[in-house]
Amino acid sequence: QVQLVESGGGLVQAGGSLRLSCAASGRAFSSYAVGWFRQAPGKERETVAAIHWSGGITYYAVSVKGRFTMSRDNAKNTVTLQMNSLKPEDTAVYYCVADTRYNSDSSIYRYRGQGTQVTVSS
Repeated sequence: QVQLVESGGGLVQAGGSLRLSCAASGRAFSSYAVGWFRQAPGKERETVAAIHWSGGITYYAVSVKGRFTMSRDNAKNTVTLQMNSLKPEDTAVYYCVADTRYNSDSSIYRYRGQGTQVTVSS
């Protein structure tokens, strides 16, 4: 099992940037696929990004592709989501997630952190 703790959320103006971090603990983190999904009030979960345990396969939702970059450092047990050119519609709670199997739909991953709020003002 893996435990996940997010940090780095906050309030930013449209066009700005934020960097989310996720610290993982537990055994064999390097063998887990990891990802991010977000959920805005009254809306469904939306997959943001997912990355294979090897780092060799990465998926981005169409809505964030070209603006967000996800990376992982297996030596440090960390995952980051660099978010640039933020828009008001990116406002949501962002969750770091992990699972033993890679799937581009990270919203279904079994393990998740407590979430971090991202608010983008217009």
